[in-house]
Amino acid sequence: MTVLAVEGVSWRIGAVPIVDDVTLHLAPDEFVALIGPNGAGKTSLFNLISGLRRPTSGRILLGGRDVTGLAPYRRARSGLGRTFQTSAVFGSLTVTENVALAVQARRGGALRAWRRGSDRDVTVRSAQILAEVRLEHRAGRTAGSLAHGEKRKLEIALLLAGDPRVLLLDEPMAGVSAEDVPALVEVIRGLTAGTGRTVLMVEHHMDVVLDLADRVAVLHHGALLACDTPAAVMADAFVQHAYLGEGL
Repeated sequence: MTVLAVEGVSWRIGAVPIVDDVTLHLAPDEFVALIGPNGAGKTSLFNLISGLRRPTSGRILLGGRDVTGLAPYRRARSGLGRTFQTSAVFGSLTVTENVALAVQARRGGALRAWRRGSDRDVTVRSAQILAEVRLEHRAGRTAGSLAHGEKRKLEIALLLAGDPRVLLLDEPMAGVSAEDVPALVEVIRGLTAGTGRTVLMVEHHMDVVLDLADRVAVLHHGALLACDTPAAVMADAFVQHAYLGEGL
């Protein structure tokens, strides 16, 4: 079964291919890392999958449904969630209030961050999510006071509030201190552990990629060079030349 299918997707600016005929299929519970040199088209591919850009050709299917023409919010309602390279949380609100707002947004209705405890279901769900990302001990802290690694966990919590089946993680380790990386890795590892969720992650930390990924997809000049197990990809001479040989 394929939960996310990228089929022959290209995106061009004029005659220049930014993403070039990429085909990639992801299964439930699968963790796929997307790697490649700077400018390879990784974030552009994420923008196409999440709906921020419309492909020049090809199509994108989510759970077998063609979502190529859907707006980002409609893809989110269909089970697609995404984080970005820069942190995006409400710094003046508490950690719990941030998650509660995201849970309410998913369920619809008025957003009431200031009415604490007004909706028991929202409160319970928010606590469950914070436990999953291991932030329950920071529930009452303002989001702006969190360390960067903890803000990354909170961003993942906001993503989980939308009940996504497919999670796109765009460089989750960016800016995270070395001592905070192992804890964040464990949170990310748990996202697919028997949950039915699928993760596609862009990441430059190769030790993190090799630790987490079931498969590694390699982009170069917008084209997919390889998609295989981490061991097979790292042993590929073409990949070594095109990717590892470029100073990354």
